Amino acid sequence: MKNIAPALLLIIAGLLAGCGGHNMYSAPVGVNLHAQSGDVSSGTITQDKLITNQSGNPYSAFLANARTKFGRDPSDVGVGGLTLFLGAGSTGVTRLEQVFTGQVDVLFLVPASGNSFSVGHVVNPTGTGPTNLNVDFDSTKVLGSDHLALMNGAFRVVIRGSAAGGFASQNADADLQNTFNFNAFQ
Repeated sequence: MKNIAPALLLIIAGLLAGCGGHNMYSAPVGVNLHAQSGDVSSGTITQDKLITNQSGNPYSAFLANARTKFGRDPSDVGVGGLTLFLGAGSTGVTRLEQVFTGQVDVLFLVPASGNSFSVGHVVNPTGTGPTNLNVDFDSTKVLGSDHLALMNGAFRVVIRGSAAGGFASQNADADLQNTFNFNAFQ
């Protein structure tokens, strides 16, 4: 009987966790950024894009689908995962280590306030990817008008990192595909 009780508690906990799924909606959202050799400034690559300017506007579609599922606007948005991939449209580079060295950061920047929020990071990415980033995003630190910007897509996705040796002189164009696994909460 002693061995059955812990197992039964685990089963019940698993079932309860599964029932909570109606409070969350998840979807992958891709954002492509392009870094060219000429973009290197003081040894750093920084590129950004308004999230709603991504072809097809997948972030707005994510929010619309969450509204449909919940019957109202989501109360919050989180990031459950983030990957980086060197796209096939890249020229002059074939691996992420030819683009970046050291830590690479992905941020959300709210232009209206100038505030930025760390989303994730990876150290010394290699290969073409997809490379999983360590997710740092904490939506509880995004307050007031910055939270409204997050909920309306009025923010920029920024990628920043030290350029790999030689990238600045290679005449390269790196297609940096970021895929966010966004979570919307009821």
